[in-house]
Amino acid sequence: MVEDIKKGILETLIHAGEDLSSRFIMRKLGISEKYKNTFYLALNQLRHEKKVSVNSRHLVRLCADNDTKIPATIISLSRGFAFARPDDGGDDMFLRAEDLHDAFLGDSVVLGNIRQGQKGPSCEVMEITARASTAVSGTIVDEGYGEELHPDSAIRFNIAIEDYPHCGAKIGDKVQADVSRLPHSSRFIARVLKRYGQSDCASICADAIIDANGIRPEFPADVKAEAKAIGSRPITEADLVGRADYRSWPICTIDSASAKDLDDAISVVRTETGYRLGVHIADVSYYVRSGTALDREARQRATSVYLPDRVIPMLPEEISNGVCSLNAGTDKLTFSAVMEFDSEGNMKHYEFHKSVIDSKVRGVYEEVNRIFDNTADEALLKKYAPVLESLSAARELAGVLKKKARANGNFDIDSSESEFVLDENGRCIDVLPRHSGPSEQMIEQLMIAANQAAAKLGKEKKLPFVYRIHEHPDPDRVDSLKDLLVAIGLNPACLSHTADITTKNFAQVMDQAAGTPKEKVVSHQLLRTMAKARYDTKPLGHFGLALQDYCHFTSPIRRYPDTSIHRIMSAYLAGESKTEMDRKYTEFAQESAKHSSEQEIRAMNSERSADDCFAAEYMEQHLGEEYEGIISGVTMRGVFVQLPNTVEGFVPAASFTDKHFEFDGQLSQVDSATKERLTIGDALRVKSVAADVSSGRIDFAPAGYNL
Repeated sequence: MVEDIKKGILETLIHAGEDLSSRFIMRKLGISEKYKNTFYLALNQLRHEKKVSVNSRHLVRLCADNDTKIPATIISLSRGFAFARPDDGGDDMFLRAEDLHDAFLGDSVVLGNIRQGQKGPSCEVMEITARASTAVSGTIVDEGYGEELHPDSAIRFNIAIEDYPHCGAKIGDKVQADVSRLPHSSRFIARVLKRYGQSDCASICADAIIDANGIRPEFPADVKAEAKAIGSRPITEADLVGRADYRSWPICTIDSASAKDLDDAISVVRTETGYRLGVHIADVSYYVRSGTALDREARQRATSVYLPDRVIPMLPEEISNGVCSLNAGTDKLTFSAVMEFDSEGNMKHYEFHKSVIDSKVRGVYEEVNRIFDNTADEALLKKYAPVLESLSAARELAGVLKKKARANGNFDIDSSESEFVLDENGRCIDVLPRHSGPSEQMIEQLMIAANQAAAKLGKEKKLPFVYRIHEHPDPDRVDSLKDLLVAIGLNPACLSHTADITTKNFAQVMDQAAGTPKEKVVSHQLLRTMAKARYDTKPLGHFGLALQDYCHFTSPIRRYPDTSIHRIMSAYLAGESKTEMDRKYTEFAQESAKHSSEQEIRAMNSERSADDCFAAEYMEQHLGEEYEGIISGVTMRGVFVQLPNTVEGFVPAASFTDKHFEFDGQLSQVDSATKERLTIGDALRVKSVAADVSSGRIDFAPAGYNL
């Protein structure tokens, strides 16, 4: 333990780039008073080893001649320098070009020779532990130096193209190229491998984004063959052996009108003491068996990817839209969670069964919302007649569950998600904020309940498992949040005990901003403050939902962690021994949690990049128009402004020609003469002046500016 603490002390000092108090380092490392003596033993050992010094004010300083090695990833390349990001977090590390030692963007490296400078820590690549792909997407440009590749990735300079033209590419095309370093030189050369098409088309740019992130749109032939065989197989009596028969229950699915992969259905009835909820999930693991080509492909993909113009599914359509889709009026094999709740929303009992259902209605969110707000016509009420009572009870139960969640500290965050409207050619013609109506919120609450029950089962039975976890926020991020709250005129008193922050404290912050122009900004900042959710084999709880037990059980068609725990839970229900389950599934769960977390990040990055391209495509059609927006971010160079439709653009500080704005290092651009401020949360009228579809960049300028 002492050695681990010593390593933690050194890395904390390196990442901070400044002297730190011993108490602060203790808190940063999460060391409790119980282990205080162990911490100071480690600190004293570092002093004797001359790796740190401690002054009379108990400030700890890193000595210059340390041999600390830090695993990291190269995250950006510029002419003459680069940056690497430590794998365990902390500040990015500066590297001179000569200290890269042939490392390239995305390479996993070990950093050493750490030294502190006025601009933070700098270092040298001591070892390259894993090479990233040298394939880079970008646009062919000619800015007076001949044909060059303008990379989409974090390579901050153009690269000369070898043997131009190639693959039929021309100026303005989006391409994929292989980038290599010229021998005995710091210069790079790009060789075009693939042409996508014109870079001013968002759909073309999405093709490049998919490739750049290693996402395969097509399935291999053996996977398609397996899916076709499974998809054409009817349900037999043998398939029903041992299954609970819920075909008489008032079950329905509720999804968007365009959805084809209907993987969850619900049924709710009122009981003498409360409610009985059934959440019936497509039994994907029954069809996608371990060791098959179909399973290997699903495990590798780990998640479906949702872009504005397409979905790249985890499973082929014969599975996702066919045999596993819970279409109405058809017998379907399911995995059901049946839960009993009292009138206050407490889960009193839960059980899981392999089952067979017959969904009575193919529900649509917009239609159910019309039923809930009493605007449904007679035809719609007739369609939903078999499940109207169940829907009424479901809405009632969801309200009870939401009230209970709020009492526990759960709160709503505006995630500013966008909905893109495309024309028949796939071109973006509108961007709208995505809204969640009563039926969407109802389904969310019922799915959370089923996910919670599955996690309870995994923990109580000590099964190898894949949990969805959301750890407590980093204290430094909470401190930054408090600074922002003060700057925008809110009271951060509820965050005073930084080390013991609860979800209720964040809910109190959100309550202050609710219904004000600051609400979106506070939502955004709370999201930035919280840790990223991920998968783990340990039940570490979910901070954002204020739950001790949580997993993903309800979407096995589009998420492999759900399929993983379906497989594990199926073995448990079949009576496999604890010893046998540990042998078969411990390593499987670990690999699934780790790989699925990595693939989720890849999918999210792809989705966000594509969203940016489609937003820029929309704004390109509206250059010169003016909008009222809210400042959503502040940097050294200017401010980001978000429009009511969720589109975000950048306003350079230099574009305020009558002002001399300077970044205050925190939340504002401040005019050095008048002290006028541009702060996160402020309203700002802007004009759309530029939009680059290829990069997804949108530029605004101040319009009607009058502070």
